[in-house]
Amino acid sequence: MTNKFQLYPSIQLPKSFIKTTLRNGLMQEWQNLWDQGDTDRQVFAIIPRVSLQSSNWIREDTIFFSEHGPFPAYLHRFGLTNNNLCSCGEIGSALHYATDCILTSSWHMRTPRQTSCKNG
Repeated sequence: MTNKFQLYPSIQLPKSFIKTTLRNGLMQEWQNLWDQGDTDRQVFAIIPRVSLQSSNWIREDTIFFSEHGPFPAYLHRFGLTNNNLCSCGEIGSALHYATDCILTSSWHMRTPRQTSCKNG
């Protein structure tokens, strides 16, 4: 970020102008880093714009869709558990718990049925 204030060192700038300029520059720098990053692409797909405001996603949805949560597959990636397996013996991902784990069957999401489309 270039320092625009060095061009006019003797001019007194309003505090609000300085704050707005700095905030906009830092937000743009943060967005560029987020756009060009190579980590957390699952989260990027959900929340592509950086913001100082909270997203409209509820916490549980963000955890599920980003797979950043208390899932053995996630915890194992960071060496926080010895293996990536669920108690049922399958890989413990968010999708596993939501669709086929026998231990969470009462909470399973249903897969959409195939429907035929009629044109005309």
